[in-house]
Amino acid sequence: MKLNFFIDTHKGITFLAILGMMAYYHQWDNLTAWVYLGLHGVYGILWVMKSYLFPDPQWHRKTSLWFGLVSWGALTLYWIPPWLLVSRGVQAPGWLLAVAVAVNALGNFFHFTSDMQKFISLQLHPDILITDQFMALSRNINYFGEFLTYLAFALLAMTPLALIPLGLFIVFFWIPNMVRKDKVLAQLPGFEAYKRKTRAFFPFLF
Repeated sequence: MKLNFFIDTHKGITFLAILGMMAYYHQWDNLTAWVYLGLHGVYGILWVMKSYLFPDPQWHRKTSLWFGLVSWGALTLYWIPPWLLVSRGVQAPGWLLAVAVAVNALGNFFHFTSDMQKFISLQLHPDILITDQFMALSRNINYFGEFLTYLAFALLAMTPLALIPLGLFIVFFWIPNMVRKDKVLAQLPGFEAYKRKTRAFFPFLF
């Protein structure tokens, strides 16, 4: 069984999980909960579409049932922010709703468009380092996009606890994956020059 099966099913049912929380805590009149459902629920559906239309090979490798289930369980950490929001009946002010929607839109833009660029570039030129367009902004612009997306979710929960899942994934998965990616790309011509003029994560900063 491929790893993407576990990831895609989890992402795809996220909207159902949030709806279940809203039903359990009787939050049907909570505008913030509905906005959160729209943002996180649609993100999950977009992920499934991306997995089908321009898949990432690292998620489509075969894996054991045990590792797949562990991965599925780990992704459930991302359901903590909506639980914190819905269980506490958080009502975010209008300005925060606007900020969260804007940050989420930017995150989805950087994430999905950079993944599409990578997919198309690798199909056309599989052995050439990608250094232009989105990849000129950051060596991990897709992770930067995901960071913005999940930051928007955490903002709506209005508690620092909502940042814990994102922090855990950054420390234990994203950073090791970025380091591993640099080691692989270092084997391609031009990587050292590319590395000197780009940032590892945040465009123009770090």
